[in-house]
Amino acid sequence: MPIRINLPPLTRALLVLLLVLSLLNASFSVRSLIRVQAVPFLAIIPANSLKYPWTTLTAALLETNLVSFAISAITIFYGGRYLERAWSGQEFAKFVLFVTMIPNLLTFAIYCLWYSLTGNQVRANTIINGNVSLEAAFLVAFKQLVPEHTVSLFRATIRIRVKHFPAVFVLLNSLSGPLLGTDTAFFLSWLGFLTSWIYLRFYRVAPSLATTATGEDAVVKGDASDTFAFSHFFPDPIQVVLDPLTDSIYKTMVALKLCAPFSEDAIDQSNEQASARAEGGLPSIMTGGRGGRAGGRREEAERRRALALKALDQRLNAAAAARAPAEAPTAPTVSATTSEAAETNTTEPVAA
Repeated sequence: MPIRINLPPLTRALLVLLLVLSLLNASFSVRSLIRVQAVPFLAIIPANSLKYPWTTLTAALLETNLVSFAISAITIFYGGRYLERAWSGQEFAKFVLFVTMIPNLLTFAIYCLWYSLTGNQVRANTIINGNVSLEAAFLVAFKQLVPEHTVSLFRATIRIRVKHFPAVFVLLNSLSGPLLGTDTAFFLSWLGFLTSWIYLRFYRVAPSLATTATGEDAVVKGDASDTFAFSHFFPDPIQVVLDPLTDSIYKTMVALKLCAPFSEDAIDQSNEQASARAEGGLPSIMTGGRGGRAGGRREEAERRRALALKALDQRLNAAAAARAPAEAPTAPTVSATTSEAAETNTTEPVAA
């Protein structure tokens, strides 16, 4: 019986483009008089790309070696299939355009500025290509959808939750820059991570899954849930440092009207939305079916509830700590009154 590979249309198209563009680049590179790693009308090269504006998109689906090609193909096959089914083809297409073109444009601008400041010709001829920004963006999307899902590697020797993948990914790419000279991966991974988080946090419009939503066509803009805050991508010690910084940036964005402020109702609805996603049975990454194991859904829902209770407990503790200084001065007065009453009760029988 022939093997049937069931892929949504856009995911299939991305895989075909990845194969075609990579083969075209390899073919033109071999035929050129001077052996080049990438051709300028497919990849971004700061010195030439103003003539080829379409490279801001094609460069993301072009790989120049077999290892990176295999990683990109696996990422699109599993990640694209999951997200396209979870969001719909239109939303997935919009997401892919945002997280490939914006990081590529910003990386192009960084290298142009780098060249103009240093005059280093190497920066002007740096080849910018690859699926790194899309890989980072997919991990951010998984962090939003299934943060508590645990992935087992090497026969369960290593177990890691999905919510930790984005931080690990950008850390590895940050280290590879100075160690291996892959500075383009450093920029693309961070810009893909930030672009996808900003889009999902503040701008993406999605149908509401929360029970508090009214109407069949209720939608929610962004994701104000506590578990999708920027600092929650990183370990607890780093969150303490990041929270004041991200709060300041958020207030600046609101003041500049780059995003709308989150109300308490929006936060509560987003928290419930996150819980509803966990219980809704999203498509399985590996099997392509519905996330049909009720036990797995229940476990993930319990983890979600535990996180929500932890966040609520932290808020209550913070509120109690804020009220404590105001209540402290009243304690001696109550104690003194009680003491006087006790003394009166003690002396009255003696007088009698």
